[in-house]
Amino acid sequence: MEFLLQPLTLLTFFPLVGVLVILFMNSESKNAIRWVAMSTTLITFGLSLWVLTLFTASNPDLQLEAKYSWIQVAGWDIQYYLAVDGLSILLVLLTGLLTPISILSTWTAIEDRVKDFMIFFLLLEVGMMGVFLAQDLFLFYIFWEFTLVPMYFLIGLWGGPRRIYAAVKFFLYTMAGSILMLLAIIWLGNYGKTFSLPELIAQGGIPANIQMWLFIAFAAAFAIKVPMFPLHSWLPDAHVEAPTAGSVILAGVLLKMGTYGFLRFNIPLFPEATVQAAPWIALLATIGIIYGAAVSYAQADVKKLVAYSSVSHLGFVMLGLFALNAQGVAGAILQMVNHGLSTGALFLLIGMVYEQTHTRELKVYGGLWKIMPVFGSIMLISALSSMGLPGLNGFVGEFTILLGAFGSKAIGSPWYAGVSALGVIMAAVYILYMFQKMFLGPAGEITKEHELKDLNWREILTVAPLLILMFWIGLYPAPFFNLIAPAVEKLLIGY
Repeated sequence: MEFLLQPLTLLTFFPLVGVLVILFMNSESKNAIRWVAMSTTLITFGLSLWVLTLFTASNPDLQLEAKYSWIQVAGWDIQYYLAVDGLSILLVLLTGLLTPISILSTWTAIEDRVKDFMIFFLLLEVGMMGVFLAQDLFLFYIFWEFTLVPMYFLIGLWGGPRRIYAAVKFFLYTMAGSILMLLAIIWLGNYGKTFSLPELIAQGGIPANIQMWLFIAFAAAFAIKVPMFPLHSWLPDAHVEAPTAGSVILAGVLLKMGTYGFLRFNIPLFPEATVQAAPWIALLATIGIIYGAAVSYAQADVKKLVAYSSVSHLGFVMLGLFALNAQGVAGAILQMVNHGLSTGALFLLIGMVYEQTHTRELKVYGGLWKIMPVFGSIMLISALSSMGLPGLNGFVGEFTILLGAFGSKAIGSPWYAGVSALGVIMAAVYILYMFQKMFLGPAGEITKEHELKDLNWREILTVAPLLILMFWIGLYPAPFFNLIAPAVEKLLIGY
């Protein structure tokens, strides 16, 4: 009983309660199923806030540990080991927040097989929470792979016309990288006689030549998930074909599993390899920032435009992480959250207008501002947040990352920061281009053919928490940095 009532165990596995309830419900009771799923995710979010109240911001160490012996074989002790620290607390809260918001967005969008959809979504939340809390490499790998299954079905069953292709591509890409990570985990377990991440970090002593191979093996899995250039090609297909709720959770949380992996595993486990790899990672991140922005501008499909923008935004996160200084890493962690808020909001809003028009082609829109002023106002705030306007959350993260990258000894050149700063300007170009095409100018075909309705109260309520956080982080980011800073300082000891 003590095991079940441990805060992090309760937080991770509570969605299974909703799964069990929904399993015994009639498939035709669609609204009741929605309410059960919604209630489950709201309680899970409440549990994440409870964890936050138990969390001591000034303590850089792992907290609220749930540690039990699980599998003992050949002298190895594989543990059920969950814990939270400043590196993961914001991502846990983000997962807790975006899941009920995503489910609320499906209220009228998902009518087919609602029972199955909600079960897969709740299972996905279990996997995502587990990834951010697991401190045993074996347990982490199980959660990491587990998230593939529900996301595969969410895209493959409820996605667009090319959903099977997108789902299979997503699964195969991620699985390919994960196999290399599994081999590295096995090597580490054999080397240290434990899969406990804190114990492996404390042991250290991995030979420098071996470190680089292990770094590459872990990086393969994480870089695909981010996705880093040039391993990004699965992302636009997955985003465009996924249902709106799937796109929100994919952009908001699943991509962050990759950047979090570098932060949690590569940087503390392989310090020498990390220093060697930092300039190369910075180079790929910078290319990704410029490439993602340029390709976004070229898109005719508004959802694909936002999908490619993620390649650019997450390039900033990778640049900050491998600056290997306090400003860069703290900015990168905050920018993970910022991207989840702004890009999540953009996908929600695109999904709302798609429900009415059934098209995402930019050329057929135009003049939406006069017809849908509330939708236009919320879209404008979210777009400005995504492009990093001062006063909104995106600016705080990107500015801190560029500050860290500019003075980084690990990267070795301020040119990475200088070139990456062009990505901010390019973001303004493609974001304002999208907004102008959709909302300004003469009425387009869709605007003439459809009697479009402005957002209703449910749709406004769906995006309202994200808007509040955009302004909060943009105007007063100190509480968020205070949660991050002690753990970041501890992580960077020795760099």
